[in-house]
Amino acid sequence: MMTTTSPSDRGLHPRPQLVRPDRWWSLDGPWRFTFDDADAGLRERWHAAGAADRFEREIVVPFPPESTASGVGDHGDHAALWYRRTFAVPAGLGTDRLLLVLGAVDHECDVWIDGQHAARHEGGQTPFTVDVTDVLDPDLPADAHIVVVRATDDRTDVEQPRGKQDWQPDQHAIWYHRTSGIWRTVWLEQVPVVAVDTLSWRPDVPGGRMSVQVRLRAKAPAGARARVRLSYAGEQVGAAEVPVVGSVADVVVPIPAQQNGQAYERLLWSPDSPVLLDADVAVLGADGAVLDRVDSYCGLRSVEVDGDALLLNDKPFYVRAVLEQGYWPASHLTPPSPAALREEVELARALGFNTVRVHQKVEDPRFLYWCDVLGLAVWSETAAAYRFSDEAIAQLTRDWLDIVRRDVSHPCIIAWVPFNESWGVQHIAHESAQQAYSRALTDLTRALDPTRPVISNDGWEHTSSDLLTVHDYAESGATLRERFADAASVAESLRSIGPAGRRMWVGGPAPTPGTIPVLLSEFGGVSYAPGAPSGSWGYSEARSAEDLEARLTELLDAVRSSTALRGYCYTQITDTGLETNGLCDEQRRPNSLSRPTGASSPADRHRAAGDGALRWAGVARVVASFRD
Repeated sequence: MMTTTSPSDRGLHPRPQLVRPDRWWSLDGPWRFTFDDADAGLRERWHAAGAADRFEREIVVPFPPESTASGVGDHGDHAALWYRRTFAVPAGLGTDRLLLVLGAVDHECDVWIDGQHAARHEGGQTPFTVDVTDVLDPDLPADAHIVVVRATDDRTDVEQPRGKQDWQPDQHAIWYHRTSGIWRTVWLEQVPVVAVDTLSWRPDVPGGRMSVQVRLRAKAPAGARARVRLSYAGEQVGAAEVPVVGSVADVVVPIPAQQNGQAYERLLWSPDSPVLLDADVAVLGADGAVLDRVDSYCGLRSVEVDGDALLLNDKPFYVRAVLEQGYWPASHLTPPSPAALREEVELARALGFNTVRVHQKVEDPRFLYWCDVLGLAVWSETAAAYRFSDEAIAQLTRDWLDIVRRDVSHPCIIAWVPFNESWGVQHIAHESAQQAYSRALTDLTRALDPTRPVISNDGWEHTSSDLLTVHDYAESGATLRERFADAASVAESLRSIGPAGRRMWVGGPAPTPGTIPVLLSEFGGVSYAPGAPSGSWGYSEARSAEDLEARLTELLDAVRSSTALRGYCYTQITDTGLETNGLCDEQRRPNSLSRPTGASSPADRHRAAGDGALRWAGVARVVASFRD
């Protein structure tokens, strides 16, 4: 029997698919902090060991300084943000390496260790790793080493991928307060010299096997081998061992149980049956000694497009999705706790959805982990830039490559979305350069991952999509029925100009309904928010909880009656900022009037509220009826 990390332990690790138990340490918590409005810190060497007095206040990492959860709560413009804290080198480091991992720092940052510059990174959505071993000051006590981080995030820079972060001083319309500086977990990890750096899992359902590319941080010694063992419910289901070539090993693991045509579905992942295979990955020396060993997991499933069908494990998969902004009022794009990520997944599932469309954000790997574990499919998107330029192309392309490589192994992800509603390519209908950019990033995604469909520009003005997705905020079900009742209606509605007054396909002939899956990937947006602040809004407004239920029923019944649509995404799961069109309020409660107590999760609290929480009860009835 194999020993693996438990699901609860993995859900706490900032990188759940590559875990070395007991060899990592979180640096989240209080740090010293200061704003550098005069941008004098570099010149005055605030990174030096003797500059501790420059850091005049405290911040709670990983919460951004704009958030109240950070203890700072400052929305103003600042030239630079400076962070400082001490850390301890683990006892018994020996010849191992000590890595500092920053989960995300928005947008540009520099890192110093014990006064020495150790790294520079640009891009606010993905993690980066700093090997600090050789810059540790040997004269400092083991528990008194210093890390300093300087971050800059220009509010007015619309070339950087910023998603829904507002470029105006105050949040407005569909944009929210910024999330600057450190906003994901910072942690230390002790690794051997020859250590696993990345794992890229790729399932092959028809072949009954799982492939994984194992990349090492350093060249392996002669004769080194990579060994992979897969298990389910404690019993081994497959194993393979291959030589390491340089620093890479491509391992193909046959799964004999998949050869039984009567039982092969038992090990397949889907939202209805989220089966995960535990993985023990080891790098062995020529003598068989273990050089490194990590805990991982993977999911065996396939996602394909066949004509107008979206197939999961070779069967039609109807997408019941909800838009997920991943924003909390007190902590912004950072979840208030790791547990909140699991609760968010539980909330979507409790409402009856089988998919979330993560919108204008790259989610925490622990969120994707709980989607894997609990069974929730994901459309993975990225934060957009707002200007088309050489610099914007370079930044988003670099970010997107890192995003796909980071998340490619999560079985929950069933589609990639590099662009949304032509943000950053506003003139794509007429500009061939912007069309080329959309096609290129779509094809680049396919080159990195040919196993999932790619949506070139969600909502309209597609160039090279595998799915034809439509945004339509019609207020009445009758209008949706007219537009989407059957293939002929869809063909007429999308012939040239779509429901939002935008071309549906540009740069070439559009595919016809019946030859590509058509999904209503944004609709609804009904607002019901008693006592909401001035300026709050939705795409339409309900007058009461009963009116909300009636409107949702009308809209979802219209979608359900379509014989042409292959799925939908309702906008949205929670109120966010001034957008009060959520199925729950921004605190994940069914309404703002009462909060049930005595329950452990949002889903439990909503159930405990009973019929008194009409907002939740009505929404749950509507979605449950659609699911059934």
